[in-house]
Amino acid sequence: MKRVDDFRLKLGNKELVPVVIGGMGVDISTADLALEAARLGGVGHISDAMVNTVTDRRFDTKFVKDKLKQYKFNVANSNKSVVQFDLGQLAEATKLHVGRTMDRKHGDGLILVNCMEKLTMNAPRETLKVRLEAALDAGIDGITLAAGLHLGSFGLIEDHPRFRDAKLGIIVSSLRALQLFLKKSARTNRMPDYIVIEGPLAGGHLGFGMDWAKYDLATIVAEIRQYLLDEKLDIPLIPAGGIFTGGDAATFLENGAAAVQVATRFTVAKECGLPDNVKQKYFEANEDGIEVNMISPTGYPMRMLSNSPAIGDGIRPNCEAYGYLLDASGNCSYITSYNREVAAHPGARRVSVMDKTCLCTQMRNFELWTCGHYTYRLKDTSRKQEDGTYQLLTAEHIFKDYQFSTEGDIALPE
Repeated sequence: MKRVDDFRLKLGNKELVPVVIGGMGVDISTADLALEAARLGGVGHISDAMVNTVTDRRFDTKFVKDKLKQYKFNVANSNKSVVQFDLGQLAEATKLHVGRTMDRKHGDGLILVNCMEKLTMNAPRETLKVRLEAALDAGIDGITLAAGLHLGSFGLIEDHPRFRDAKLGIIVSSLRALQLFLKKSARTNRMPDYIVIEGPLAGGHLGFGMDWAKYDLATIVAEIRQYLLDEKLDIPLIPAGGIFTGGDAATFLENGAAAVQVATRFTVAKECGLPDNVKQKYFEANEDGIEVNMISPTGYPMRMLSNSPAIGDGIRPNCEAYGYLLDASGNCSYITSYNREVAAHPGARRVSVMDKTCLCTQMRNFELWTCGHYTYRLKDTSRKQEDGTYQLLTAEHIFKDYQFSTEGDIALPE
């Protein structure tokens, strides 16, 4: 049986180890994690989700504090339309996050930024354009457009000097989504450099309805591959979601995939941004402790650990400080749900909101434990220690296990 290392991902003049670490926000796929992938000759993602918040944590900036100070007068107001991001600060934060990462890059691999387009930020078009252009300005190798794919994204940056130089990819979960994007982007005369096909077993937001279990990644990949062949389009395909072993990955590569995107196994890497105590929750997870629900204000189904503290937590919306999910009218479905519960329980010091969650605050505090379907298998990738905890792994160990293992084998740490 072939190994992942028997294949190479060709992007332009680059030949890469065909392992892509997916973008996990908020700052779960850290710069350190992405840099390890690049050093080892593969592809790593950082995420620009809630980038102002991330730079405050990483570089001691004060973007969130400044925004809250500006809009503090509106905290008790359920109408958030007035709460706007400073586009200059957004560009500065993006350049800081991306630029500092690129300054540290070593090795022959690539660093990409995962751009979660569903972060509408009360000005969807304007804020997305700033994020994309600032990442290109800061020297990112490429951008993966994800989570609520905006059909006009290429058009927003077609005048940027790096539009045809940087690698630009998209994440889709169906042939129809791909066709719509290609049709909309045709006028830019710019094809995606790669297509990530995210299946129903992926972590976090899903590109499916609650009927996700009816779909199969291999089937979707085969359908899209045949379409590209029929249309004589040579675009690398990168399956993602549920690819847990090197053997799983090699099977996709043997069937025509250019690379695989993986993330779940890296949630328990030392370089991952999750707190160590939360990483232990991932190790401890059982299959029946993983659920797909509709509590995300984005309207997309989301996979997470069912013991996530965020579920049912009725905290007051923090849009004046964060507000990354406010739509163009300043609305967020969590605000609606929160106000409903407050009205139903007058005088209560704290309410419970079961149908939605304040995604911004909960992700910022690492209280929403999004995960892939096979998270319950993580305990099989490590060793249990004398104190009952599991040994954390290095990103290099996990990456090389994908690269060199065969069949369903998993190398345990030393």
